[in-house]
Amino acid sequence: MIADKPTPIISVLGVNKIYADGFQALKKINLEIKRGEIFALLGPNGAGKTTLINIICGIVKATSGTIIADGHDTVRDYRTVRAIIGLVPQELHTDSFESVWATIKFSRGLFGKAPNSAYLEKVLRDLSLWDKRDQKIMTLSGGMKRRVLIAKALAHEPTILFLDEPSAGVDVELRHDMWRMVRKLRAQGTTIILTTHYIEEAEDMADRIGIINKGELIIVEDKEVLMQKLGKKQLTLTLRQAMMNIPAELSAWPLVLSNDGLVLVYSFNAQEEESGIAALLSKLGEHDIEFKDLRTSESSLEDIFVSLVHQPMG
Repeated sequence: MIADKPTPIISVLGVNKIYADGFQALKKINLEIKRGEIFALLGPNGAGKTTLINIICGIVKATSGTIIADGHDTVRDYRTVRAIIGLVPQELHTDSFESVWATIKFSRGLFGKAPNSAYLEKVLRDLSLWDKRDQKIMTLSGGMKRRVLIAKALAHEPTILFLDEPSAGVDVELRHDMWRMVRKLRAQGTTIILTTHYIEEAEDMADRIGIINKGELIIVEDKEVLMQKLGKKQLTLTLRQAMMNIPAELSAWPLVLSNDGLVLVYSFNAQEEESGIAALLSKLGEHDIEFKDLRTSESSLEDIFVSLVHQPMG
């Protein structure tokens, strides 16, 4: 008997967004987010990341399509959906005369949650904000304001948390605090969807990766599978003597010679049983091409991202 597939916590079904000027920001997006995962949505500026997040959160209306969040239609059951979603937007709101404590207390009440000072204190302490609780938000630094946005998003104990470019313009200390907190929330069962320009963070944090480009979702895959499928390995040979060009006898291997003729790079598919390295080294020996150093490296997620977004769209 086949086990039932777990119900996704978010289902995006055929979502399109066309603005009044005719610009199509999203093109038939279909996406399922698994309960309790960290899902990273990557894409260049203007790709549609924020538009998609804002539609799921009910801030922007889709032109067509349906979104179900934890069993609720995001349009019909808007209030219920907003109560289970926390959103940390890109924009910093800098004009608040309220104190940090008053702001997050108000945010919690806004979603009908009973007061819980102990929980709010924990959120502020986790974000190193407790000593700033009585300060007006407008007096805080940009990094501290970003922390307040995260605290506001967590104030009503959401089961789904959206982080839209949370690391943009923040210091390294906050970034580390934030990712520690994200891991802790995920361990407690919160589903986290993030967009980020820091691809190494997605590589470090995410369970699955979605890449969006020009309004189209071009790939959704487990991070490890994506890196295995699309990752390339490279063998870099530092030669003892410079070569003018690659001998014709080596044309069977995809080799690239550096401009100074001292470095030879061979790219191969990490998934194939035969890498071709042994045969290549043997052939180099036959032609008296000596090397003084060799090393192998693998594609990073950033390499894969760049190659995908620069592929011509079908």
